[in-house]
Amino acid sequence: MTGSTHTGLLSARSLATAGFCAVAALALAGCGGGRKQVNSSIAPSAVTTIGVNSYLWRASLDSLSFMPLLQSDSAGGVIVTDWYVNPKQPGERVKVTVMILDKDLRADALRVTAQREVSANGGWTAAPVQAATVQKLEDIILTRARDLRRDSIGG
Repeated sequence: MTGSTHTGLLSARSLATAGFCAVAALALAGCGGGRKQVNSSIAPSAVTTIGVNSYLWRASLDSLSFMPLLQSDSAGGVIVTDWYVNPKQPGERVKVTVMILDKDLRADALRVTAQREVSANGGWTAAPVQAATVQKLEDIILTRARDLRRDSIGG
């Protein structure tokens, strides 16, 4: 084989290139990409992918599912229903606003307000809402949120 420069062995240049690539690959593999490690010790009551506590959010939507929704903002934690007329009492209507104020599942992270109107002289007139009505709705939402949390953690 006259005129051939191929010796059948790795040349010093290709050996150095392969060595450099191997060292660079090992160095990059050790970096880990700079990703932050996820904190797995977050309490299940605070786990959320929305702006507020997801258990309170879901429980609020479940509890108000019989009423038409006017607005729902999961990032801000606000749910506003449209006026609801109970078929058993067509002379009155109710509108509810739920505000979720925190990412934790706590009673003080929930604020419920209600407006009530009664039919009078062909129009609607504002009427007082009993405090027990709002308190009962808060209790229903909180109980449902606790049930959702208990179900999600397998307890």
